[in-house]
Amino acid sequence: MKRGILILVSVCALFVVGYFTASKWAIRHETLTFYDPARDNRPVAVDVAVRRDKEMQANAGMIKLPVAILNHGNTVKFTEYSFLANAFAARGYLVVSIQHDLPTDPPMVTKVGELYVGRQPQYERGIANVKFAIDKLKPIEANADYDHLTMVGHSNGGDISMYFAKLYPDQVKKIVTLDNLRVPFMTDGKFKILSFRSKDPVFKADPGVVPDDDVCEKSGITVVNTGFQHNDLSDRGPDDVKTSIQGMLDKFLNDNDNSQLAPVQTKTPDVLTDAPGPVAAYKPVPN
Repeated sequence: MKRGILILVSVCALFVVGYFTASKWAIRHETLTFYDPARDNRPVAVDVAVRRDKEMQANAGMIKLPVAILNHGNTVKFTEYSFLANAFAARGYLVVSIQHDLPTDPPMVTKVGELYVGRQPQYERGIANVKFAIDKLKPIEANADYDHLTMVGHSNGGDISMYFAKLYPDQVKKIVTLDNLRVPFMTDGKFKILSFRSKDPVFKADPGVVPDDDVCEKSGITVVNTGFQHNDLSDRGPDDVKTSIQGMLDKFLNDNDNSQLAPVQTKTPDVLTDAPGPVAAYKPVPN
């Protein structure tokens, strides 16, 4: 009797250890830095997040990974959106979070009256980073679908995502933005759009950025008006904000993923290790 209980306890212990080990290590994060010779060897750092089992299947040629490109907000680092990266990776996406800004870049300046209040150079630089990062990742993660991207971004990164879709609509499958403020939404219905909007007295979208309800319904655009603050829409925000966004994002992906990818539970920490090398830390100042 005692021997049977001992065996049962041992099996249960192994199961628990196995469960937490599998959940903790289900998603692999790796930081890579590439250097663009066309732009004076500009460093472009990326955090790659992917489910280990899906990556193994892709490497074996069994599947092709959908790709999500994650674009950070102004003054927020590319590693500060792990709650989004993990949500997409858990569903089987290859998630590529890109550092767009460097300490040596000129500061972002708002110029009222100019197109996108003078932010177009930052969008063009971000798109160059996206295109370059994809080209460098293709031989590393060869079995991934880089032709039908899901573009994701917070604030300025959301504007980069929307601007990319304007320039390369045939390369985009879905867009997810968190409080982008400058670039108007695409309304031609070519791809699904999900946008989380803050309730923030400081950060307001420019006129014409967010379509009215009738246009959204016709164009396949889902607008979620939250009570969250603009600067809480990253890893810096409260846990309840991140959990709420993950839940709504999961429903959106459930409704729109043709592959019917199922999420896996993970225990990956919300805060990732800072990238080594040329990308310096940013001061936590407003977007």
